[in-house]
Amino acid sequence: MFAAIVYGGLQAFTSKKPPKILPVLGEFQEIDSLGLDGKHYMVNKPHTIPPFSFINQYGQTVTHQDLNSKIYVTDFFFTTCQSICPVMSVSMQRMQEVFKNQPDVSFLSHTVDPETDSVPQLLAYANRHNAIAGKWHFLTGNKKDLYHAARSGYLVTATEGDGGEEDFIHTQNFVLIDKMKRIRGYYDGTDSLEVNKMINDVNLLLAEYAYQNP
Repeated sequence: MFAAIVYGGLQAFTSKKPPKILPVLGEFQEIDSLGLDGKHYMVNKPHTIPPFSFINQYGQTVTHQDLNSKIYVTDFFFTTCQSICPVMSVSMQRMQEVFKNQPDVSFLSHTVDPETDSVPQLLAYANRHNAIAGKWHFLTGNKKDLYHAARSGYLVTATEGDGGEEDFIHTQNFVLIDKMKRIRGYYDGTDSLEVNKMINDVNLLLAEYAYQNP
């Protein structure tokens, strides 16, 4: 199954036909745009991931700028979780293995329990899943900022909250982000078939950019 998925993506690279284009997801905002004719038009601007700054498992600052020109997959987890998170991390590890030689693809895992998940704790967890330095970042930071990113940036949950002491996010959603910081897919990180689809969709995005920039 794995080989077929990767092969399908590589085939798309070499094809001269336009690749299948994934939809752009998320909320669209109407903005006032000035046309070439000097007139004002209302156009739809897709939702994009807002700027962020977090700390990874090596104590390094990772910002939105480090993901410029990158396709990336992101999720939200915590290291002491005994239910969905271990399965999600194995799925992300599987993704990393498929795309380990593809420099345009990265992975971000945000903790939802920053009080427990210190930098050393994240590093130990990352090492258990053979995370490649610079490829797969395990991120921590201010809880309010992490929860704002989950809700308002990646739109992974519809629950309300302020990132306060009693607030808690627990979701199996993986999110696929393109090079323009747009959301291109949501997937259940605990479902192997969904992970297969995610691998295929990353290949489709790579093919889309390869076709646009031959």
